[in-house]
Amino acid sequence: MDRDQLTEHLKFAAELGVAGVSRDPAWRTRQGDALVVSRAQDERTAGSSPAHAPAPSPLDSARGPEALEGSKGEPVTFAANAAEALAAVRADIGDCTRCKLHGQGRRQIVFGVGNPDADLMFVGEAPGADEDIQGIPFVGRAGQLLTKIIEAIDLKREDVYIANVIKCRPPGNRNPEPDEVETCEPFLFQQIDIIKPKVIVALGKFGAQTLLRTLDPISRLRGRVYNFRGAKLVPTFHPAYVLRNPSSKRDVWEDMKLVRTLLSEK
Repeated sequence: MDRDQLTEHLKFAAELGVAGVSRDPAWRTRQGDALVVSRAQDERTAGSSPAHAPAPSPLDSARGPEALEGSKGEPVTFAANAAEALAAVRADIGDCTRCKLHGQGRRQIVFGVGNPDADLMFVGEAPGADEDIQGIPFVGRAGQLLTKIIEAIDLKREDVYIANVIKCRPPGNRNPEPDEVETCEPFLFQQIDIIKPKVIVALGKFGAQTLLRTLDPISRLRGRVYNFRGAKLVPTFHPAYVLRNPSSKRDVWEDMKLVRTLLSEK
């Protein structure tokens, strides 16, 4: 990280409310401890998200003799590690025509990017225009802010995994429709089951509501921890919302401190 990047990173951290940093490893967890304790009661009273039966993954199937078929009935190529298993899921998706989005102007599939063995996974709503062009999630202005948010908890973008509920850009960046979610979310569940993150951050109203099967607003969902497919799920505001509402940066920072503490737990 060069001097200009470091300056920008520290400036953003200050806007989030970070008063300083330390080389002491304990610093990474100290600031979030009280937050988890205070919110543990909320989690107990709020309960966990509805249980979702794990979707079969190429990685799981590679451990046994069973064959897994893709959504069109073709055998999926199995793999012995997470990276190859993710590649098998991506191959199964292909140049997808399973829902109507393929004929509504999308350029390409935006599958996911990052560390296949990540402890932390971010899940957004759907690709935007920049993502549709590059084929990578969160590369526009919101993606640049997400990178800063990741760096604020002492991680790099390449340390985490980033994906969306929907793999194709909806026309005009509209919200995905129920039939599109029903068709596409099994691929996200396979990604989650392969990566097996400790913590999932649901970015924004749509991502959180979709995963948690709820209509509660993001303002009510954030600040709590939910159990989801073997991981701890933490909803927070979408980076695009933060760009429009800078005052929400402090709330996002509180959520990310909670994430940092959860990651530090054994």
